[in-house]
Amino acid sequence: MKLAPVTAPTRSNSLAIALDWHFETGWADSEADLHAAQALRYQVFAGELGARLSPAAVAAERDIDRFDAFCEHLLVWACDGTGRQAPELVGTYRVLPPGAARRAGGLYAEQEFDLAPLAPLRPRMIELGRACVAPAWRSGGVILALWSALGQFMVRRELETMVGCASVGLLDGGGFAHALWQTLRTTHLVAPEWLVTPRTALPPADMPVSTPVSLRAMPPLIKGYLRGGARVLGAPAYDSAFHTADLPIMMRLQELSPRYRAQFLLP
Repeated sequence: MKLAPVTAPTRSNSLAIALDWHFETGWADSEADLHAAQALRYQVFAGELGARLSPAAVAAERDIDRFDAFCEHLLVWACDGTGRQAPELVGTYRVLPPGAARRAGGLYAEQEFDLAPLAPLRPRMIELGRACVAPAWRSGGVILALWSALGQFMVRRELETMVGCASVGLLDGGGFAHALWQTLRTTHLVAPEWLVTPRTALPPADMPVSTPVSLRAMPPLIKGYLRGGARVLGAPAYDSAFHTADLPIMMRLQELSPRYRAQFLLP
């Protein structure tokens, strides 16, 4: 699950109140919806994080890969209740269900990790990917809207496990990513039978690693997953295209914290 950094929203709170903004979720059901999701991903991953995408993606200004055709794409729209502004796409996830994963020849994360230990979970497992939120809307409301819709999706399809890659930028030379992994391996590592192996290990940091990393200092999306009951599946892989450290993450509905169960599985 490619996770963009989430910080406090830059959009004026007073403006949001004045315009009575609220969030609506839905699943892409047209080419226009898919293109909108890909454009938002391009804005965040290429424009903001400096990902080196394919020439076709750069020409179209949309983040495109072969897995898009197999995935279902969750969208969050910010809607102005006063009707003065058109709905704005502010968040997206793409979801690869078990049957679609078989048709795609595997999961996106299998390009980065040996996921063989997860074989028993696959019949009821989805992969989350390309999660991002528009810079002006990085607030808990968008994330909660995404997670609530995902929870309903999981329950409706009788699914149990979510996996994906949580990405950490390396602009600091990799020090924070290494420190985060060293912390999480002692606090949030899965049981030995679920451990996966990166295909390309994260290069050594350019500076000394300072540990531990406090929960408060972790990227908000990673922090949110951990608070909900997610576990790290093993050491991070190096994603050369996105220049990120990708931590393999697993979250199972049966292990959700009571607070997140109430929020994540909202009817």
